[in-house]
Amino acid sequence: MLTERQVLILQVIIDDFIQTAQPVGSRAISKKGNIPYSPATIRNVMADLEDMGFLEKTHSSSGRIPSEQGYRYYVDNLLSPQIAREDVNVIRHVIQDGFFEFEQIVQKSAEVLSDLTNYTSIILGPEIFEAKLKQIQIVALTPQTAVAILITNTGHVEHRSFSIPKEINAADLEKMVNILNDRLYGVPIVRLHEKLNSEVLELMKRYVNDFEKSYDYLKAAFFNEYPAKLYIGGKTNMLMQPEFKDIEKVRSFYTMMEKEEEIANLLKSKTDGIKVTIGHENKVEAIKDLSLITATYHLGDEQMGTIALLGPTRMEYKKVIALLNVLSTEMTEALYIWYKNND
Repeated sequence: MLTERQVLILQVIIDDFIQTAQPVGSRAISKKGNIPYSPATIRNVMADLEDMGFLEKTHSSSGRIPSEQGYRYYVDNLLSPQIAREDVNVIRHVIQDGFFEFEQIVQKSAEVLSDLTNYTSIILGPEIFEAKLKQIQIVALTPQTAVAILITNTGHVEHRSFSIPKEINAADLEKMVNILNDRLYGVPIVRLHEKLNSEVLELMKRYVNDFEKSYDYLKAAFFNEYPAKLYIGGKTNMLMQPEFKDIEKVRSFYTMMEKEEEIANLLKSKTDGIKVTIGHENKVEAIKDLSLITATYHLGDEQMGTIALLGPTRMEYKKVIALLNVLSTEMTEALYIWYKNND
């Protein structure tokens, strides 16, 4: 249990270090208006906090910096999230700016979050297997090439260009697409293969000539593995942080950012609310020197996505947690309206 004096000194050190990225010394603390203690007393308190694991001493300075344990105590016990009114207005303006598609709302949210924090923002779309098929299309580009388009009720669009083999009849493809749209509308993505291999297959056998080649081709074009959708903002913001002078750390971070499945698994959440993981609390090696803060948002009554910010452990926790709370609420409200209009 920390004393009132220890709590005050710890909070001042962490607040200072977050702003300056420089070790904090006893003399600098003693000059602050709200600190009634002498430099000698402050040095003793700092030594005690270091012994307890809340502070660390750097080799290059007599000052102290927070440890991961210090940040954890700060986040769990000392924070009162704060957000500037102009930041709230920026978020609301972006979210309510007349977007008509789910992806537009989410992508703009990722961009504004990274702009307001100078950290890297990541937004994970709702679990894709909870999405439902709305429409599929084949758009011919030439007699031999076409684009396969799959649209879900969440507004997500997948499209793939492909070549049409000469042995496949364009009229047969069109019949199949009509059958698929008729029979698969509103079917959850996770159940598409099941539906395809039962009643839909029987219909195709009945109405499509030489259906097997066309059927296999459509399955490959439309119904291969459906990836999680990530929206990333401010990936290069990490380069602006003093902690990222180490080229190996930069390389490790950017390598991880290319692995969308790994990021998606990292962000998936089964519980509502804000979650803060600091340094080595993170399971992924590339971010063990970073803090990851996540918040959830909702699409409809059941589907849930995740908003996340990655930054140094010297993160502006007060601001970031407040921003995530506001953005989560605004996104949920905007997406609720969008979802009802597109259900």
